[in-house]
Amino acid sequence: MNKIITISRQYASGGRVVGEKLAKEYGIPFYDNELITRAAKESGFAEEAFRAAETKATNSFLYSIAMGMSSFGGREFGTANLSLDDRIYIAQTSIIRKVADEGPCVIVGRCADYVLRDYDNVVHVFLCADMDFRVKRALEWGEIDPKRPEDSIRKIDKRRANYYNYHSCETWGKAENYHLTINTASCGIDNAVKIIKSFIDSCGEIEHGHTPEGNTD
Repeated sequence: MNKIITISRQYASGGRVVGEKLAKEYGIPFYDNELITRAAKESGFAEEAFRAAETKATNSFLYSIAMGMSSFGGREFGTANLSLDDRIYIAQTSIIRKVADEGPCVIVGRCADYVLRDYDNVVHVFLCADMDFRVKRALEWGEIDPKRPEDSIRKIDKRRANYYNYHSCETWGKAENYHLTINTASCGIDNAVKIIKSFIDSCGEIEHGHTPEGNTD
């Protein structure tokens, strides 16, 4: 299997565990928080700075004003003209490309699908799930407000969407940005892994910007 797999996901839809299981199936490296650790070591920024950058985007419009011009959409480009958060994003982007250049792997989150959009040997997956499914999983971890679990989950999703939309100038979760979208509440975590593996094994080479031939409707 000579593929890099990126997994974007709604909060508590099972992205990390699906990624870990998929990496184990193929015997390839898995990257999630590991990217932050590696990026911090190579860039000199603290790991906390990377985590903070990912949680700041609470409103895309206000965030864009506060952070200045987008890393790639601004009129001027150069680290001196960029905010700290943009420089952190660029450092993380560099690590994502490095691990992709090293060989097949699974990368969860962090705009990896956008960062690797020009790579031909990448399969982009988006995982979603029904709210009840996500609430149950999130409450088991104890990471959200048990009194208002749905609101907590929506806020996390909004942060992810704003972070992605700001840095990529694309829309988080937009179907045509991915080769495969799976509802883990409908099929379960283990079946999601099987579906992704079956898709990759049966499709052969996937050209950038194209999905396997089939119906056009």
